Amino acid sequence: MFTKEQVTRYARHFVLPQIGPKGQQRLLDSSVLVIGAGGLGSAALYYLAAAGVGTIGIADGDRVGLSNLQRQIIHRTDRIDDWKTESAGETIRQLNPDVWVQLHPFYLTPENILDVLEPYDFVIDATDRFETKYLVNDACVLAGKPYVHAGVVGFRGQVMTYIPESSPCLRCILPEIPDDQGAPCAQAGVLGAVAGILGSIQAAEAVKYLVQAGELLTGRVLYVDALSIEFRTLHCKEKNPECSICGKHPTIHNLLDEAESYIPRDCAGEEKI
Repeated sequence: MFTKEQVTRYARHFVLPQIGPKGQQRLLDSSVLVIGAGGLGSAALYYLAAAGVGTIGIADGDRVGLSNLQRQIIHRTDRIDDWKTESAGETIRQLNPDVWVQLHPFYLTPENILDVLEPYDFVIDATDRFETKYLVNDACVLAGKPYVHAGVVGFRGQVMTYIPESSPCLRCILPEIPDDQGAPCAQAGVLGAVAGILGSIQAAEAVKYLVQAGELLTGRVLYVDALSIEFRTLHCKEKNPECSICGKHPTIHNLLDEAESYIPRDCAGEEKI
């Protein structure tokens, strides 16, 4: 049963045939882990909380900095130097008291990521390092967790969704961590609104998965170019049989064996997006 306040709060969901009261209850009973409370994570966290996802985990080991506020809209000026997890959690609690927030105020590593992922129904990769993205991908594949990947730099970004056993993972498309370290970092810059677009798409993918509505971005990579306002899709429907983690003969079986490859090599010591 919904409270009177919930009936009003989620009224626009109740009238959507793809969600309705049953879908809203699924959201309230579901859990999503957002890895990274930066530009992507800010938008994703806001919309997950507003949608009424019952449990939201936030994993980030960074503190709020003044230059973050150009794009990391879940934080505020009076929270500079606070832990990003605490700041984001406070914003969520003020937005929707229905949501229970679980904070993970540390960086995820090969040693701890599987334990952190375990209780969640869906994962959002809102990180900004190639190495960390591959760690999230590999952990989700090994743990059988659905997740949505996104990356953004400058005016451009991309997003894709992985469902265990049925769709290509990040390594199917990019088998190895790119040597080109033109990855998102302080020097590359990013338009905050672009991070908001991609993070919002990630939240939409999570909600669609949880309520079992629509078509997910599985087997597809959506590319967004805000300079030209163009969207294009790369189709890659089949899993790569040679993929090192989800292929027919995987070579990655243990994150600890690959631990060195997950250490970020680019933009060392610089702020996280």
